[in-house]
Amino acid sequence: MKRNIFLVTSLLMVAMLFAACAPQAQATEVPDAGPTASHSGPVEDYVSLVDALRAAGATVEPGDTVEQAFFSVTGQIIKVNGADVQVFEYESAEAMEAEAALVAPDGGSIGTSMVMWVETPHFFKSGRVLVLYVGDDATVFELLKSVLGEQFAGR
Repeated sequence: MKRNIFLVTSLLMVAMLFAACAPQAQATEVPDAGPTASHSGPVEDYVSLVDALRAAGATVEPGDTVEQAFFSVTGQIIKVNGADVQVFEYESAEAMEAEAALVAPDGGSIGTSMVMWVETPHFFKSGRVLVLYVGDDATVFELLKSVLGEQFAGR
């Protein structure tokens, strides 16, 4: 009896070892970012933003999450041609618009928070996403403008 338990246990361990060593599919999108199906039309959410940027010729890679005290949702960093771009996706366009309304035209304050940016802030919005790019790369700025329209705040 003990021999059978030992044999079964050994076989299970070998099976788990083979399963662990088998090639695994690698995720290309960020978990919980929604479906990875391609979208057409205007940018409405995270996935359609990534699709639109790639269609415009940008290299886009998912990054870490980001929290900004002045926004109620957790954001996702994407690297657009190597530059960090923060994407905040809301449950509805109305919720996004309510928070976008708190951003001063020059991006220097959001609600009651005064912000000292390390580089030039650029705020874009479309559908349910609010996008923040802090930087001075003209190519990245133009890519964002081409898929999201004119910035609504920033310098």
